[in-house]
Amino acid sequence: MTNYTCCVLSKQEGLAFARASAAVLNFNCMLILLTMCRNLLSSIRGLGVPVVELWKLAAGITGAVITLCLILMLSSATELIRRSYFEVFWYNHHLFVIFYIGLVVHGVQGIVRFQSNTDEHDPETCSKNVTSWGKEGDCKTLPKFAPFGMNTWKWVVGPMFLYLVERGIRFYRSFQTVKIMKVVNHPSKVIEIQMKKAGFHHAAGQYIFLKCPKLSHLEWHPFTLTSAPEDDFFSVHIRIAGDWTGGLAKLCGGDGKQTRSLSDMPRLAVDGPFGTATTDVFKYPVVMCIGAGIGVTPFASILKSIWYQYNQNNVNPVVKKVYFFWICPDTNAFEWFTDLLQYLEERMVETGNRDFLEYNIYLTRGWGPNMARTIVLHEDEETDIITGCKQKTRYGRPEWNGIFGSVARAHPRTNIGVFFCGPAVLSHQLHQTANAHSNVVEGTKFYYNKENF
Repeated sequence: MTNYTCCVLSKQEGLAFARASAAVLNFNCMLILLTMCRNLLSSIRGLGVPVVELWKLAAGITGAVITLCLILMLSSATELIRRSYFEVFWYNHHLFVIFYIGLVVHGVQGIVRFQSNTDEHDPETCSKNVTSWGKEGDCKTLPKFAPFGMNTWKWVVGPMFLYLVERGIRFYRSFQTVKIMKVVNHPSKVIEIQMKKAGFHHAAGQYIFLKCPKLSHLEWHPFTLTSAPEDDFFSVHIRIAGDWTGGLAKLCGGDGKQTRSLSDMPRLAVDGPFGTATTDVFKYPVVMCIGAGIGVTPFASILKSIWYQYNQNNVNPVVKKVYFFWICPDTNAFEWFTDLLQYLEERMVETGNRDFLEYNIYLTRGWGPNMARTIVLHEDEETDIITGCKQKTRYGRPEWNGIFGSVARAHPRTNIGVFFCGPAVLSHQLHQTANAHSNVVEGTKFYYNKENF
């Protein structure tokens, strides 16, 4: 009982201090014995280059520089930084120039060497008889060593040349005239910029990089093209959600505070267009287009282009049926897209092709008791209370097994293209479902394509 009481007292008065002192003492006792081992110190002294000497060598300096560049580029490439602080990601990745310079000159001093006279001094034989080096016998000639030299440039010179050509093309494109034809203010802080550029041609679902020199001479921001190739212009829809997009909207008069004429519009530079997986949509007779959240953007161009091709009498389009699914937590940010769906609905009714496009909008959240009552009261109306389309909005998440099964039964012995743009988690689920419903015996096969935003 007494021992137990002493233990409690020691814990109360200074156990932490005693344990810390003991740890420091143990560490010092370990090191102090090593300092007395003179033979050990003598043997290891000549084994390596001292740390201080490394900083006097090109390999040490460039090694530290390229490691630091990699750490900065890797840390700024996380999804959080890319989405919330794009400028940090963009500028940090220009450190790749310093990284490649350091990588190429890393071995300029030739610290790592190889024996160049193995025919005069056989390493296998002479390593067993070091005392005979420089004397009579097979080991009379001392070993000679030569540096390996710089070999990294041989690996990177080809890709580096192609990259410089790419930068030259981008530099040339940055001076090409881009004419802003129209700026449209959409609800929920979205602006549409319609442009023209000599020699510009794009396919459905592609994207461009946009630069505004008045805002930054270095920043290129990617935007999906929302116009169809058949339009006489190309356009992007930009949501005002940051400094750069806010500044661009202000310069274009899209912030609603000031009206600007087309002659007062800022100069823009366009790089692209660049292809994505969605450009293969025209290869299949039946197409399932699935967009989640902002991933619905590329389908604006695709749906319009499919409709244009379907209505051209001199063209026999491959696509005969389109299923479109839009999953979003809130449609307010994409009211411009619901306007497109309404336009397509009207055109299909006018031309008698009502069954060509079948679409479903799923609202996953964002409604409360008041909104639920409003939805019920307007259930019998011809148009949807939320989107204004004739097709009613569904609430909750899609049941993909049932949807894929229904499409497979409706189109037996058919190759069906599935095109998805959205988060990776949903992409994995859709890919598995598409594979599960591909039936080799019946001939129905789903071909899955994805694009992550």
